[in-house]
Amino acid sequence: MKQRVYYHHTDCGGVVYYGNYLKFLEEARTEFLEGKGISIKELADEGTLFVVARQEIEYKSPAFYGDILNIDTQLTDVSKIRIIFEYEIKNQKGKLISLARTVMACVGSGFKPKPLSEEIRQRLRSLTKLKC
Repeated sequence: MKQRVYYHHTDCGGVVYYGNYLKFLEEARTEFLEGKGISIKELADEGTLFVVARQEIEYKSPAFYGDILNIDTQLTDVSKIRIIFEYEIKNQKGKLISLARTVMACVGSGFKPKPLSEEIRQRLRSLTKLKC
């Protein structure tokens, strides 16, 4: 996913405010799944929700106003109630800006753990790039 850095993404030092990376990752996850034919909204409408259980971000270099960021998103693990995404964010010159990892938990009503359906689990597994 490409993300243009706008002025409102930056802090008083002129670099992307660290908290905005969470928004970028959220959008990248959604675009990744939607691009593969999996609608988060449809799953939510059917009672299957995803919540962030853990978020890791390693900041390598600053990103600045006007940069175009390339956010490479991969689904790296799928279990009955958990999915894991990993990201690599680079600027338009290919400089590494950030590495990130999101652990998502599947929940139902009342935010209680809910196993993914076998169909969705298989569809997600087909997108997975497992690390060895």
